[in-house]
Amino acid sequence: MTDHVEVRSGAYYDSVSLMQVSQSVRGTAGVTDAMIGMGTDLNVGMIRDLGFDVPDTVSPNDLVVALRAADEGALADARTALDAALAALKAAARSASGTGEAAPARTMAVAAHHADLALISVPGEHAFVEAMDAVESGLSVMLFSDNVSVDQEIALKDAAAHHDVLVMGPDCGTAVVSGVALGFANAVRPGAIGMVAASGTGAQQVMCLLEAAGVGVSHCLGVGGRDLSAAVGARSTRAALAALDADPQTTAIIVVSKPPAAEVLADLEEYVATLSTPVHWATLGPGRPDLTTAVESALTALGHEVPQWSRWLPEDGSVLDASPAEPASSTDPRFLRGIFVGGTLADEAMLIAAERLGPIRSNIPLSPDLALTPGDAPTHTVLDMGDDEMTRGRPHPMIDPTLRLSRIATEAADPTCGVLLLDLVLGYGSHPDPAGELADSIRAARTAAADSDPARTLPVVVALVGVEGDPQGLDRSARVLAAAGAEVYLSNAAATRRALDLLAAS
Repeated sequence: MTDHVEVRSGAYYDSVSLMQVSQSVRGTAGVTDAMIGMGTDLNVGMIRDLGFDVPDTVSPNDLVVALRAADEGALADARTALDAALAALKAAARSASGTGEAAPARTMAVAAHHADLALISVPGEHAFVEAMDAVESGLSVMLFSDNVSVDQEIALKDAAAHHDVLVMGPDCGTAVVSGVALGFANAVRPGAIGMVAASGTGAQQVMCLLEAAGVGVSHCLGVGGRDLSAAVGARSTRAALAALDADPQTTAIIVVSKPPAAEVLADLEEYVATLSTPVHWATLGPGRPDLTTAVESALTALGHEVPQWSRWLPEDGSVLDASPAEPASSTDPRFLRGIFVGGTLADEAMLIAAERLGPIRSNIPLSPDLALTPGDAPTHTVLDMGDDEMTRGRPHPMIDPTLRLSRIATEAADPTCGVLLLDLVLGYGSHPDPAGELADSIRAARTAAADSDPARTLPVVVALVGVEGDPQGLDRSARVLAAAGAEVYLSNAAATRRALDLLAAS
């Protein structure tokens, strides 16, 4: 093996872009590892943990390149791929800003003269300072960074209220502002429905269902997954609702959230009664509608037809009806295993599954007593591979699916796994071909299960969140997954219920 470490001073790129660059370079033939990141303590520590020798003089303003390849030829190819990827980032930035070769702004105060929104994606320990600087410079903020404390979040949102700007986040992964997609978002059409989302993948699910119904979005304002918690008290949600209520292009609003604090939701319901724009709710929780049902309700109320949500079955990849499986006679224990990249989609799956299976254990449990712990007996589980603890210092699984693919293989080897329930989220910012890698993993998992027990078929159901205009292509991705033996559903709720039907027959 041949290692290469390089430090490039004065070359700044945001962490999301560098995650994608690392993933792209890692796909070069003969490359066994590649990590490209700014020289923060966290990144340098991770690179050293991989066995690379990084100079002690590296600073957070340096770009660190660490490559490992089978030979010098593969290493040269990796460096070429890296330079091409970085050049593409620079070209895209120049094209988007129209600034040509003008020097970039070096402070928030300078940037505020040229923009009204700052997108901040830096390690969590640095995010608060950068975001507060932006707010005090009069900029609204999309704070992509996670691992920001609740106290810091409250301080940022109180400062935003004082300066009459909006803080979207922290951990805001999805937004659409005036037709511009930010973070992980889909290529949805413009329209008259505004969205306020305390959820990233939940917002993407709702937008994609609206797109399938032929209905567009004016803005999707993310507020961060904790905004509707008791501690944060919907500070950004209220501000976003007020902004959309004042927007003449927005004629209806949908609020999307993972399970909110009951008292916060009650207060928010009182607040929206004072607005002139009708508000519809897609807020998950026990006894509340799932996201698909909430979208259907909003469509009906707004006079739109509710379509048949697409599904692709393994027989030939075409859109077909699926009927519940007949119960099997086997008494062997079989459990539901969900492995998600979207936290809200995982929450929705647990809420639906719990109605039929009872409590579901998880790393993001619906109640603390259901937290997964080492040594738990086999049971129904749903994992969120995109949770903060899973992504600390790592690319999100929507960018790099390595950890999830490994988990799928683990479940395939477990004879108590009766059905695999997965999600796959397309769109800007995601892996360029997530369906291809997931399909290979599904195919291998089903083969391994059958090899270990010829009677074990290991059904796989995938909730595919996307639209046809996404870079990866909705129908193409669905057909790739169906060809691997998966049942594919546009609706996460429908996918979950189908998985439960299949589990009953396992």
